Amino acid sequence: MLKQRRDAAQQLAHRLFETEKAIDEAISKMADLAGYMPVARNNANLSAVVGQDAMSHAAQTLATLVGARGEIVETHNRLAETQIQIGLREMAVGSGNDKPPLTQGRNGLSLVDQAA
Repeated sequence: MLKQRRDAAQQLAHRLFETEKAIDEAISKMADLAGYMPVARNNANLSAVVGQDAMSHAAQTLATLVGARGEIVETHNRLAETQIQIGLREMAVGSGNDKPPLTQGRNGLSLVDQAA
């Protein structure tokens, strides 16, 4: 039974890390696209009004992707809680990217420790 839980957790963790990576890559590519849009307009010697609607949609797409990243981070946190609930507290399923320690900030917000 414990082996089945460990195997399932490993497979789930792999999918989670791949999803996190894909979202980060999508954010990077979208930021590159949005950042190049005004350059392309300038290079083509076009009026500032040309492509404004497309730039607005690109900015909204980037914001949506950043929101999705926040949701996958929350999914990750909830899965970490689930790992403990099913008796796998000691199991290491990390991606190799150590999380920086969090400190308590004003208004109860968690802050990444700058010394990390």
